Amino acid sequence: MTPAELKRFLHEKVPLFAGFDAGKLEQIADQSELRTFEGSEAIIECGDEGRFFGVLVSGHAQVSVADSTGGRLVFCELHEGEVFGEMSLLTGDRTVADVIAGNRCFVLMIPQEVFNTHILSNPRAVTFLSKLLAHRTRMQAVDLTSRQLHDQAVTHSSDPYALSLHTEVPGKLLALNIGLSQIRFGIYDTHDESRDVHGVIDCGDGEHAYITLTAGGVVTTRERPVCNLDDLFPVLFESMLSLGDKYLFTPYEVVAVGHRVVHGGSKFSSSVVITPQVLADIEALATYAPLHNPINLDGIRRAMKFLPDVPHVAVFDTAFHQTLPPYAYLYGLPYDWYKKEGIRRYGFHGTSHRFVSLKSAEIVRRPLGELEIISCHLGLGASICAIDHGRSVDTTMGMTPSDGLIMPSRAGSLDPAVMTHLMRHYKMSADEIETLINSQSGLKGISGISSDIHEIEDAANEGHHRALLAHKAFCYQIRKNIGAYVAAMGGVDVLAFTGEIGESSPTVRSLACQGLAYMGIKLDEEKNRKLGAAGTHAVISTDDSPVRILVVVNNDERLLAWETLRAIERSQITLAIKEQPEEPIPIEVSAHHAHLSQADVDKLFGPGHQLTPEHELSQPGQFACKEKVNLIGPKGKITGVRVLGPTRKETQVEIAMTEQFKVGVQPPIRESGDLANTPGTVLEGPAGTAQIERGVICAQRHIHMSPDDAMRFRLRDKYIVQVRVEGARELIYGDVVVRVNPNYRLAMHIDTDEGNAANIQTGMLGYIEEIQSRG
Repeated sequence: MTPAELKRFLHEKVPLFAGFDAGKLEQIADQSELRTFEGSEAIIECGDEGRFFGVLVSGHAQVSVADSTGGRLVFCELHEGEVFGEMSLLTGDRTVADVIAGNRCFVLMIPQEVFNTHILSNPRAVTFLSKLLAHRTRMQAVDLTSRQLHDQAVTHSSDPYALSLHTEVPGKLLALNIGLSQIRFGIYDTHDESRDVHGVIDCGDGEHAYITLTAGGVVTTRERPVCNLDDLFPVLFESMLSLGDKYLFTPYEVVAVGHRVVHGGSKFSSSVVITPQVLADIEALATYAPLHNPINLDGIRRAMKFLPDVPHVAVFDTAFHQTLPPYAYLYGLPYDWYKKEGIRRYGFHGTSHRFVSLKSAEIVRRPLGELEIISCHLGLGASICAIDHGRSVDTTMGMTPSDGLIMPSRAGSLDPAVMTHLMRHYKMSADEIETLINSQSGLKGISGISSDIHEIEDAANEGHHRALLAHKAFCYQIRKNIGAYVAAMGGVDVLAFTGEIGESSPTVRSLACQGLAYMGIKLDEEKNRKLGAAGTHAVISTDDSPVRILVVVNNDERLLAWETLRAIERSQITLAIKEQPEEPIPIEVSAHHAHLSQADVDKLFGPGHQLTPEHELSQPGQFACKEKVNLIGPKGKITGVRVLGPTRKETQVEIAMTEQFKVGVQPPIRESGDLANTPGTVLEGPAGTAQIERGVICAQRHIHMSPDDAMRFRLRDKYIVQVRVEGARELIYGDVVVRVNPNYRLAMHIDTDEGNAANIQTGMLGYIEEIQSRG
């Protein structure tokens, strides 16, 4: 087919392109690829990441999924002129079905970037796709729920959370982790992983620089005179020369640079593209990390000078932990110290813990949103994180990386009076105490031998008393905090070890799990002991262990590169949103309410009782009922809780944070329907009571959107956004989850506490301010 014939076909045979001018169609055709698929060949496989939009130019195909019997459930037939692949591009989810050629097919593969630029910018095309998406979603829902389809996609995909670094445009991603005496870097080829390079420039002795490079599974080390940040890029490119032609590249091939920044305070809840304001904020936050943030900032400025024409991204250790609830991050100091000085728990190793959570979900083949995960990052710094359905809810490190576990050379948690005692009785200065707790303590201080876990284990095997004591103290604290986080989340599905110690010490892993079988944590000692280099991961739990125990190989620089790609994507979408006229989102404030199952309706209002609609709610098919119930907790009750209809499969009660103390329950912040490991309560109605074992939540603030709305806002299902609400007390709400469904009507829901914080009432308007994450 000639270019002219293809352009004519798009104009005459594809309804989507009706109204497109000839020049636009020519651009789309020129920037796309016409491919041939033979009969029975998969054009799209279930679980693929959405990368292109398809137009069937000739032939026919089926959209289907495998059923439980080994057969196929067919959703629809595709014929000449029809389009496909829009669902994953618009929702951001994995593809939920296979598209299989019925005979020889010619397919125009339109890349996502072209789809976004040339198709989503056309209002008529957006309307066409919105109707098509709604129709296909309803058609699929006849046989399988969207959640089942999503879960099936996660199960089938080899990379369900898009952890690869592949991009449409080939190039190099540069990741820089600049420390006090070491510079760690990664160079990642976005089209060929075999050309990736990881390197360490170690200037620890002050006289020489030792450069270690890992490429193609081969490790090389060379020595040169000590270098500083001024020498970084010459040394980096000089090092590539030593590896041979395969690894050579020029600065012009670098498409983005990611920088590790230790402290982002409360300012940054995700990685961000660096601007002058971001640089100023990092500098201001140096008060919390005076050793690290300044050198991180120095590295950023030098890199931006050397590579001025590519995006640079700041990846914060603290960002992942911005979902900690206030009761987990506040210290027991006067509240003004938090409000005025920002003294609170921030947590660190966030990028590592986030990666571990995503990788764990991939390994166990379950959606991240239904897992409780405990991530143990054990290295030169050590921290444990409780991850409840994808959100960090507690972590051992505090305002600085000095808090928490005993570490190789850091003391970890201390009675604050220890410091004042040292100051009073030994006249130690703040700098001397800082050196003591960060460089002379931990395993090194207790053992008197070394901060290296392997040297300590060797000494303990020889009967060295203090080495044995140091090792026991280290493992005890890990085990104690694992147990604490099981209690904090009400359960655990995955226990993961990462970091140099977590990956290499079977003894630490064994002692950390010892005695926890009653919690469902059953370690397979033989698998654990025989585990060598784990590749990307290993499962070391017994086959019958309710909790999966994993070893996940960490690569901080690769995680920097991955976060860099995500941040650039978010930034591009945010800029596109801001280029459009601001579109308002209606705000609705929800008071406490209950969704009841029919079984509980019968218990509360009598057998066979049907809920009585009083008035419709904004979401189609939803209504407020005349019926009300009382919520009875261990401490007290809330009377007159409105019931919302229709009935649900399982009862759910939503209350505000300020009501928790009144009834004596402490529910987590969750999306509606996410009820695993939530507290129960007693409901009281005119005909009796109903005891629910789980189901009480504080609803995460969220926006309901139709696919048409999502396309206008350039958002996808599960994106996390910030919303600005204007009024007498203008406020920006973060952690607002976007929920996209053909049956939804545009509205943002907050609870009464959140409304009272800014004097917001139903009917006020909000505006998308920023995309925090892809969810």
